[in-house]
Amino acid sequence: MPDFARQDVLQPIRGDQGGLDPGPRNVELDRQNPDLLLPPPTDQGTVPNLKFSFSMAHTRIEKGGWTREVTQRELPIASQLSGVDMKLEPGAYRELHWHQAAEWAYVLAGSCRISAVDQEGRNFLEDVEQGDLWFFPKGVPHHIQALADGVEFLLVFDDGAFTENGTFLISDFFAHVPKNVLAKNFGWTVDQLENLPERDKYIFSGQVPPALSADKVVSPTGDVPRTFKHRMHAQAPQRFKGGSVRIADSTNFAAANTICAALVEIEPGGMRELHWHPTDDEWQYYISGFGRMGVFASSGMNRTFNYQAGDVGYVPFAYGHYIENLGDEPLRFLEMFRNPRFEDISLAQWMANTPPQISADTLNLPREMIEALPKSKQPVVR
Repeated sequence: MPDFARQDVLQPIRGDQGGLDPGPRNVELDRQNPDLLLPPPTDQGTVPNLKFSFSMAHTRIEKGGWTREVTQRELPIASQLSGVDMKLEPGAYRELHWHQAAEWAYVLAGSCRISAVDQEGRNFLEDVEQGDLWFFPKGVPHHIQALADGVEFLLVFDDGAFTENGTFLISDFFAHVPKNVLAKNFGWTVDQLENLPERDKYIFSGQVPPALSADKVVSPTGDVPRTFKHRMHAQAPQRFKGGSVRIADSTNFAAANTICAALVEIEPGGMRELHWHPTDDEWQYYISGFGRMGVFASSGMNRTFNYQAGDVGYVPFAYGHYIENLGDEPLRFLEMFRNPRFEDISLAQWMANTPPQISADTLNLPREMIEALPKSKQPVVR
């Protein structure tokens, strides 16, 4: 039996409170979530779970790749957004399909080719690579195909209950329409359709596509009026003492009219400042590093969660929170919102732009401490 009393095993003991946990227990999970086993003394009350890891999600394995998702089923509080982690081998397809929810994507590694055709027949074809975004409005058909280095990407949908398994697939559609109807629709013969797939293909192997110019199709109605691609990493970041922020919303990525995002990098010792979002829940995806988030839910309730690569975090709108880097490498994560514009309220900026005596009297602090606060927003601090 493991020795749960070893000194290197975290215990739920704070001063003269708590006591030794002799087990059984999952020590590795406790090490990944120290602020759940031994929460800060400021934590209080019942706050919903605000974390779920993609590592705990079911993986669907196909010939050519795999996928896994975190929806409201896995994280019940996440009512506004859901996410999918998908990997495609070189040349593999995420087949021609469309959704009842809008799709926002961030390329985590590698590169792929994406295409779409809108309701006017206007088309879109582009290659995307690590750090790039794409956005497809709900109902607009599209496809994804990995280039020579393969690709892994994060998909985010503007519906917490949305599941990738509810996608409309062209192969599934063809398999459930009588062949004589298909032949009539396209001007083909029934004999020409004998090799159609009998079920959906979803993800399947293929050849690495040719040069982008060779795949280009000229539509008589032209290209989509607003590109579905955005190069987030090409943006000059807003830099602060504790890290940097890049924001992609409708002001610089016009096509993304239902989802916006911020890519945040917090240096060791830095922190995403105390803040909240006035209109929308926040869905987070952690890319690298190790950190913790403290969340204030009003009425004396507060809870602290730990996050590392592959974890999903969630914060209901108006909940005050901070995110602190606990590691020795940068903490990188995405904040996403079901809104075309990124909006947050900075606690320090609010106080700095309110008559200082009000905050001083409320918090029992010297007035000069309030007057020294910066009046401009500092999203990341050290």
